[in-house]
Amino acid sequence: MITRRRVVQLAATAAAIPALGPMAMAQTYPSKSVRFIVSFPPGGPNDTLGRLAAGWLSQRLGQPFQVENHGGASGNTGTEIVVRAPADGYTVLLCGPANAISGSLYPNLSFNFLRDMQPVAGITREALVMVVHPSVPAKTVPEYIAYAKANLTSTKMASTGNGSSPHVTGELFKIMTGLPLNVVHFGGGGPALRAMIAGEAQMMFEPMSASIEPVRSGKLRALAVTTTARSSVLPDVPVLADFVPGYEASAVTGIAVPKGTPAEIVEALNRAMNAAFADPAMKTKLADTGGGPLPGTVAEFTKLMEAETAKWGDVVQKAGVKPG
Repeated sequence: MITRRRVVQLAATAAAIPALGPMAMAQTYPSKSVRFIVSFPPGGPNDTLGRLAAGWLSQRLGQPFQVENHGGASGNTGTEIVVRAPADGYTVLLCGPANAISGSLYPNLSFNFLRDMQPVAGITREALVMVVHPSVPAKTVPEYIAYAKANLTSTKMASTGNGSSPHVTGELFKIMTGLPLNVVHFGGGGPALRAMIAGEAQMMFEPMSASIEPVRSGKLRALAVTTTARSSVLPDVPVLADFVPGYEASAVTGIAVPKGTPAEIVEALNRAMNAAFADPAMKTKLADTGGGPLPGTVAEFTKLMEAETAKWGDVVQKAGVKPG
């Protein structure tokens, strides 16, 4: 027979369960496989970085982080999948420049990255390289600017697509130098790079991971890197800010989860991702992607994504960039 006192005890225990739910969930997280959404097709730099991060998290947290590629719509298709997913830590997004740019480029999206997503941890910050075709008689940024001013009708800047990171990086260069360069859009990084090597365009801002080989082989000439410090991969190439004061651009990549995910789970993912930067093998693999490590707290990565969104939103507005 259950006494009244026992009934009261059971009721109290049941009432306490919801309050302990998130903490208990975090202590056992992850207890099953996690979807890891990459908003780009297989084989590209984002996919490579996403698979490295997913593999590391699988190893670190003891459950599979299964990569799913959802390309299309400038990264918005994959992002929306995560936005609509339960806020339980079992759907993670590889986030990056597309998320920082899309909010202003596509004002009618059904979601807002900063409102609906929780940035969790950085992975890498990748420089872009200002490259020119060997036929361009410029060895420095000032020489290129002078050359471009004298040849505006025949000088073209290649872009990997309207509103892409290389495109808005180039638009920032145009704004800060006052150069009204003609922009030619190509259907992705591969076609744009091939066009540059073929001489169909004269200048481009190319991500470090894609520009290293053609620069080293002499197919393209590097004039500057877009980060505030020189790259260890191309140490002899100066930073663009040496010639265009205040200039900075980079591809910031990390992970994010739906807003409302328990803080304990967010912190667990952050700690796991940050541990990668102390692992020699993982540090080498990340360096091979062309980016530098991006450690930090949840708050620091959130602030960085907010700053990137504001920065590229301003460039999109001033340059009048519209969806392609």
